[in-house]
Amino acid sequence: MPSGERHLKLEMILWPIFVGGYYFIDPDWRRLVAFGLAYLLASLLLTPDLDLRHNDARRRWGILGFIWVPYTLVFKHRGISHSLLFGIITRLAYLSLVAAGGMAGAYYAGMSLPTLAWQPDWPLLAAVGAGLYTPNILHVLYDHWDTSRKLRRSRRVRVRAGR
Repeated sequence: MPSGERHLKLEMILWPIFVGGYYFIDPDWRRLVAFGLAYLLASLLLTPDLDLRHNDARRRWGILGFIWVPYTLVFKHRGISHSLLFGIITRLAYLSLVAAGGMAGAYYAGMSLPTLAWQPDWPLLAAVGAGLYTPNILHVLYDHWDTSRKLRRSRRVRVRAGR
């Protein structure tokens, strides 16, 4: 399997290409920036490899890296966290639960929490969603491509050896 470093390198090389491609789909600068920043966030902090005990993404979280420890216990590596459809959803749902727990703790500690009167901007949310999903899809496809490449190579070696 490719290392996390190789995944990140591929995602960073393709980042300007995807941002440029997104510009041709939707030239609105706010949504373009949202897509690009969400892509970087997903590549650097919300990688599918957060289900591993030791990984670079968890180190990038700094002192908050400990919040991913229960995630590694719940999700086994290359399980649902590496799903094309549900992978990023598992990480976002987990992060939402952690945030909700932190807010509940703050509330019960006597802190007042701000209320938000927020009207969703659906095109902007779609851009963020596309930015979050794209590196996840790249990561999973790269894993599958690398695995199939290694299987083909091992079969060729066995055939040459007369097995």
